[in-house]
Amino acid sequence: MDHDDENVHRVQITARGGKAAIEIDGQRVDPGALSGYTLTHREGEPPQVVLYSGDYVDLVFGGLARVSVADMPDPGPAAAVFLSAIDAEELERSALARPDLGTGPHSLTQAMLTQLVEWARGL
Repeated sequence: MDHDDENVHRVQITARGGKAAIEIDGQRVDPGALSGYTLTHREGEPPQVVLYSGDYVDLVFGGLARVSVADMPDPGPAAAVFLSAIDAEELERSALARPDLGTGPHSLTQAMLTQLVEWARGL
């Protein structure tokens, strides 16, 4: 591996709970500018750090990595594909058959939303 590659940077990540200190080439990244990161590594390649917004588990990493800054993906298109595949009759039948279906206002809507969440999770 060529460590002189201009796309490879020295990275130090120290995380505890929901907080992380990230340094790139010795310069600390403003923690308010980020809410998360991912760290991946494939054999034969330098690790890759992608900076996002989000909280992650305790982690300490020090080494050379490719660093990318990315936005969290927009969930809208994936949600639209999922919802367009829903059979309205099956959704209504499943929601009405739920044991947690209430009798108050909006209970059918709540049952349908709960059913959709379960289907989205593969339950």
